[in-house]
Amino acid sequence: MVHDPHRSDGAPQGQAPPAAGERIAKALARAGVASRREVERLIEAGRVALNGQVLASPAVKVEPGDILTVDGAVVEDAEPARLFRYHKPAGQVTTHKDPQGRPTVFDNLPAGLPRLISVGRLDLNSEGLLLFTNDGGLARALELPATGVMRRYRARARGRVTQERLDKLREGVTVEGVRYGPVEAHLDKAKEGPQGANLWITVTLNEGKNREVRRVLESVGLTVNRLIRLSYGPLALGTLAAGEIEEVGPRVLREQFADHIAPANLPKGDRPQFAGVATPAPTRARTPGARAAAGAGGARSRPEQPKKVYKAGWAKAKAPKPGGMRTPKGGKARAKPADAAAKPAGRNPQRRG
Repeated sequence: MVHDPHRSDGAPQGQAPPAAGERIAKALARAGVASRREVERLIEAGRVALNGQVLASPAVKVEPGDILTVDGAVVEDAEPARLFRYHKPAGQVTTHKDPQGRPTVFDNLPAGLPRLISVGRLDLNSEGLLLFTNDGGLARALELPATGVMRRYRARARGRVTQERLDKLREGVTVEGVRYGPVEAHLDKAKEGPQGANLWITVTLNEGKNREVRRVLESVGLTVNRLIRLSYGPLALGTLAAGEIEEVGPRVLREQFADHIAPANLPKGDRPQFAGVATPAPTRARTPGARAAAGAGGARSRPEQPKKVYKAGWAKAKAPKPGGMRTPKGGKARAKPADAAAKPAGRNPQRRG
């Protein structure tokens, strides 16, 4: 057979055809099991199996028809992408489990929702808009600095600064060896006090690194004592009250996030599955009775108070004193008024006809 270098049929000799399918970390992230990084940790711990074989490396691709299990439970096919807006109050940790036992944002979600992944984080003392999704690929895309999704915050800080100094943050800044990209900071309000000025500043950035707003403002001499995230990309906090959650409609997902969602995972229809705005149950109930009531309906209730036990005979009538009974006309006895003994002797009360 004569070798023809211009032939293009078949694969080149000595090279295996590229493996089909989807990387296992991405497949599990799309199925809502965990983020890609968390999936890699699950694989290292020997908790993920493909077609009955425990995996030791994430460098595996999943093909149609393969059976994936995590901790022995079969992972179902990825559901259509869903996205939720949540107003995180201060005092909650953005994690599934906290070693210190502090309340988490996931503890406060209402029942009936799929397994969700947080899009980015807000630290313990920060509040405002936090996004949840069941699509790991969407979460990763919205978190990456390369995607350039805009985040807007409102910060209350103590100190003194000028707008000219804040404008220099547009060039980026390096704090303790960490380089932060351009930051837009606008001084909204300043109020002088006995211990310095109390400032309100609107901050806009595109990276979202850990504690970025606080550290960037610290670089210009400000101490942030309150931080509220107002928006994340095209989604805003709006009128959501602290602790409330609302699902973003499928149409918005298709229009705003189609580039970050696999075509097979795009939602259909126009109405969200989780209708309305829900106020989750309190993170920690004070009593077992209140916790059960909160888990059932999400409403706060006071613990039942035990009924007061009275001593035996408390409600019995006292025996009449000697001479304390008189017999009026008709022969029926009735009690003598209690204040009769205090009236002076010889005084006859007038009887009304």
